[in-house]
Amino acid sequence: MKIAVYGATGMVGSQIVNESLTRGHEVTAISRSGAEIAGTTSVAANQSDAATFARIAKEHDAVILATGPSRTGGDHAEWLAAMDTAYSNAEGTRLMIVGGAGTLEIDGVRLLDSPEFPEAYKAEATTAAKAFATVKNAPDSLDWTVFAPAPLIQPGERTGKYTTAKDTPAGNSISSQDYAVAMLDEIESPAYRRTRFTAAN
Repeated sequence: MKIAVYGATGMVGSQIVNESLTRGHEVTAISRSGAEIAGTTSVAANQSDAATFARIAKEHDAVILATGPSRTGGDHAEWLAAMDTAYSNAEGTRLMIVGGAGTLEIDGVRLLDSPEFPEAYKAEATTAAKAFATVKNAPDSLDWTVFAPAPLIQPGERTGKYTTAKDTPAGNSISSQDYAVAMLDEIESPAYRRTRFTAAN
């Protein structure tokens, strides 16, 4: 398959690129810097560039959005606009979105609304929730999937073992390597189209 990854140099995006290459897929690695990543076609592009996004979508079987709002005080509206650009220009291509755990629920309460949710991540989680609300109302022609990680995601071991769920966390944590495994499994054997799911080790 031809897979494009926006945010290819990030913690999650880089693992998705690695997993895709390991499985023999043809990968276009997209970042703002256009950093060269071995085994890929490396491209410098911004997700907000509608013309480039539309071209990328037409040329690939799946486009993965491993991007997120600024964590350094930047305007979150810019990222939300870039997500809208992706929704509007996916051209029927499978759109896989790296979501946030904040919208997952326990007993009907979103994690980001719980007292235990870390204050440092609340702004980012709230913005990610807005992007999720928007894509849920996208036209039926948009073939989207939001993949929310477990509440804790960090580099670790690739075990190839994970548990999935839809609206409630499947567990407390997942390695970024196994998140990538679950992402590629969903691309190769779709089970969650036009919905959100999550996974944990």
